[in-house]
Amino acid sequence: MRTLKRFFDVNFLAIDASTEACSVAITFNDKQFSEYELCPQSHSLRLLPMVDSVLKQANCKLAELDGIIFGQGPGSFTGVRIGIGVTQGLAFSAELAARGVSTLQAMAQQAYIEKGEKRVIAAIDARMSEVYTCYFEADEHGIMQPKTEETVLKPELVNQYYKDISLPAYGVGTGWDAYTELAELKSNSGSPEILFPTAEAMLAIGKVDFANHSVDAEHAQPKYVRDTVSWKKLPGRE
Repeated sequence: MRTLKRFFDVNFLAIDASTEACSVAITFNDKQFSEYELCPQSHSLRLLPMVDSVLKQANCKLAELDGIIFGQGPGSFTGVRIGIGVTQGLAFSAELAARGVSTLQAMAQQAYIEKGEKRVIAAIDARMSEVYTCYFEADEHGIMQPKTEETVLKPELVNQYYKDISLPAYGVGTGWDAYTELAELKSNSGSPEILFPTAEAMLAIGKVDFANHSVDAEHAQPKYVRDTVSWKKLPGRE
């Protein structure tokens, strides 16, 4: 694994397929290029062509990068696995380290980058009448940091979970439209403008102190917030 030269602003590729969106971004020689598509159930077809596209736009070879940043969830089990599989394949081929970034944190980072919001509550529809959620605040470097644990809850329990947090805060994610009873927790009215994470936001988070948070490709893993996965809730299961 190569030693990184700086705390910030080295050359990275970011990949995310953890939600309905498929997103890729690259920062190389202080220039950034990205691609983003809403392509439910087509991530395995679109991800590698999108990677090839941003590499060509940056006039960059994979081996010239310092690492790969990937969306580790929470989100679609299949999508997260596709993103990690592509990350591992690329990282192995170029002997690069990899770092996972939370889907929820990435959306909070988008709110900071695009809206200047420093207090953000993320909520993603987790299906099965549940929501993935976490509250974030910006640190001195402009990186959104979690102030609660990422969790999965029934919508009716979310208010209680945040009882010690001063809300409302800026809301991001698909959970607000799926469960309108959460609306009082967010300061922005109507449907959130930020529904899905982007690889650009993951770049902003993942490049900070990459060397101390990265792993070799074979150790790249998803973050499963939900302890009880779908098959356990089928009839006859606990």
